[in-house]
Amino acid sequence: MNEDETVAFADAEAAEAEVEAEGTDVEAAPAGELTEIQLEALLFVAEKPLNRREIGILAGVDRATVDARLGDLEVSLAGRGVRLVISGDRVELATAAEAGALVARYVGADAVRLSPAALETLAIVAYRQPVTKSAIERIRGVDSDYTVRALLHRRLVVEQGRSEAPGRPILYGTGFEFLERFGITSLEELPMLDLDIAARLVDGEGPAEPDPERTADAGDATGPDEA
Repeated sequence: MNEDETVAFADAEAAEAEVEAEGTDVEAAPAGELTEIQLEALLFVAEKPLNRREIGILAGVDRATVDARLGDLEVSLAGRGVRLVISGDRVELATAAEAGALVARYVGADAVRLSPAALETLAIVAYRQPVTKSAIERIRGVDSDYTVRALLHRRLVVEQGRSEAPGRPILYGTGFEFLERFGITSLEELPMLDLDIAARLVDGEGPAEPDPERTADAGDATGPDEA
């Protein structure tokens, strides 16, 4: 074993020990290589998003190699029917947004429509995340329990832990389904906001309590299958 292989193997062993400590059941491979073709095939057959550590352990390579191959694959897939979607440390393959209508016809599933309340709430979560439900309600000025639960059900919004504030409220953010639904590969591709709107989201401005003059979320939804 030459010096490079020894270093790669040591990195893989260290990553394996770290994953085992966290209870991950990924089985490590001997020191090896990770090509762009191998990475694409792995993500294609994966039943869930994979994180960089899992990929490194499976291939027997270090984090820098994984990052390099991910960058190569992202460039190669740009403009193709399948794209690399990155959310934090996790990655997966997804169909391109411009192919959505055709793919939906094939699988026999129409896109789920979102009510104005759902879109408003989802926008707040996307730009403000991680955010608590009480912060969402301060910005919207209306009780948002129904809409948040509906978005969680659709997996457009996911729980991201708990705040250190009194009561440890749940923090919400967007997940992979959000990126796929809106045809973007990362949150960095979200459109720029108007300065006044951005300031309101950052500062959490808005009514301190839900406005009784506004309709509750349950009334905003236009049907039982819509958020």
